[in-house]
Amino acid sequence: MIKPHLRNGAAFSGMTIGLLGGSFNPAHDGHLAMSLYALKQLGLDQIWWLVSPQNPLKSSADMAALDRRMLSATRFAAHPRLIVTALENALGTRYTADTLRQLKRRFPHVRFVWLMGFDNLRQIPHWQDWQDIFRLVPVAVFRRPNYPAGRGIGQAAIRFGKAWKSPAQSKKMARTSKTLLPAWTILDNKLNYTSATKIRKDDPSWHQSRRSPL
Repeated sequence: MIKPHLRNGAAFSGMTIGLLGGSFNPAHDGHLAMSLYALKQLGLDQIWWLVSPQNPLKSSADMAALDRRMLSATRFAAHPRLIVTALENALGTRYTADTLRQLKRRFPHVRFVWLMGFDNLRQIPHWQDWQDIFRLVPVAVFRRPNYPAGRGIGQAAIRFGKAWKSPAQSKKMARTSKTLLPAWTILDNKLNYTSATKIRKDDPSWHQSRRSPL
């Protein structure tokens, strides 16, 4: 399996690739379940898990070291088309919009789709250049527990309401190069109740290791 790096963009030419960004602090079966659903529902060739060096909106106090979070993600990404990466660390980007700009420049013949939970759809107006994210790539949103997935809820949903696509249109949205942006959808995935916050609460030692156990 070829892993993406900053100089092998040609190896992925023609692919449609989902991008699932996050702290993965730690990774868990919810990340895997959402990814497997997106692979099928959106017709993706691969999904790259972008393990963030540090989420600008989260405290570093309970954040495990990047190498440990990479190891956690690798253990859960148990599928040949799920690729764990530290591309944001290599790019030196902190904000999603900047990461997308860089990836589109370095992988010019790849069609990227941004994947995120409904909780992040509600929070995205706090992200740097958040409206540019919708203008750079199609966006697919996973349903999450405790977040009613009405598409008119929240500033982002209202701002880009006219660009919404039904789940039945999601594969065409993701794979068709002629899709006009912005374009986004809410997927009809099964709810997963696993929580990284609860995992850390149940295992306080998770973030205390500053080095990978490898």
